[in-house]
Amino acid sequence: MRNLKNTLMLTLTLLSPAAIAQDLTQQLDAFFVQRLAGFSDSVKVSLRNPGNAMPQCEQPALSVMGNNKLWGNQTVQAQCGTEKRYLQVFVEATGNYVVAAQPVVRGTKLEPGSVTLKRGRLDQLPPRTMLDINQAQNAVSLRDLAAGQPVQLSMLRQSWRVKAGQKVQVIAQGDGFSANAEGQALNNAAVAQNARVRMPSGQVVSGQVDADGNILINL
Repeated sequence: MRNLKNTLMLTLTLLSPAAIAQDLTQQLDAFFVQRLAGFSDSVKVSLRNPGNAMPQCEQPALSVMGNNKLWGNQTVQAQCGTEKRYLQVFVEATGNYVVAAQPVVRGTKLEPGSVTLKRGRLDQLPPRTMLDINQAQNAVSLRDLAAGQPVQLSMLRQSWRVKAGQKVQVIAQGDGFSANAEGQALNNAAVAQNARVRMPSGQVVSGQVDADGNILINL
């Protein structure tokens, strides 16, 4: 009788809201660890709305709703069969991000020593902080940067591969067809951006800038 009572008490404990919430938090941790692989190596998830929002199965299917944010406040859909519950969570993430290694003057082309990686809380950073240091390679700063300042993507632009007024080669390619001619660029453009070109005939064409500064047009 005592063993039966103990078993019932253990079962009730395991099924208690606190135990269920703890198990769900572990599942959320695992879900976001996988989601943030390559960005963060330390993730902690806090469940903000337990209670009626709790899914009614042990292994709900989890998915993130409504935005492209990787951390901070998130809405997670927890689905059990046809039933859906919506969980409000806060995701703490720690990892590397890019900061200015030294003061950088607006208009300066970044060198390898201009930026470095720093480890810290990604969810506390300004929006669109750069995480991949390779994105800063050959970029130009659009504003003054202080040493140690997180670098946001909006603070940089890629170096111009083509400048307005420059003579460029326009290469047009199609199925079994290829032709090239010289024209004059009408706008500044970086690699993989579009450039408009005035041809000797006066016609204006548009194509993508390649690494050699040519303008590629696919027909």
